Amino acid sequence: MFDKKKYITRGLASEIPLFLQIFMWQCIDEMKGKKDYLQIFRLSVTDGNGQKVVHSQERPRYKKEYLFYLAFDEPVNAKIYCIDDGEHATMLLADEY
Repeated sequence: MFDKKKYITRGLASEIPLFLQIFMWQCIDEMKGKKDYLQIFRLSVTDGNGQKVVHSQERPRYKKEYLFYLAFDEPVNAKIYCIDDGEHATMLLADEY
C-alpha cells in the first residue's frame, strides 16, 4: 500500500507547508508492519509555537507522535487523511473528505 502515484488536494496544498506534506508521506513510507488503507495525521500547535504531528491508523493499531520547533511560517492545526485506493494515494484535509 501507498507505493503507487501520490496526489494531494488543492486545499491541502494551500494550507499545509510543503515540508509537512513531504514529512507525512515519509512517515507512511517508513512504517514497519501492515499499513491500513487510511492513514490519519493530526497537526496541532504546542506551547512555544511548536508543531505536533500525530500519525495513526486503526487496523492494525498504530500511533506515533512527532514534535518540531519550526524555523518557518506558523504551525498548523489540521486533521489530514491519506487514502490508498489501490491505484493511487491521496492526501487531503479531513473536511475535504
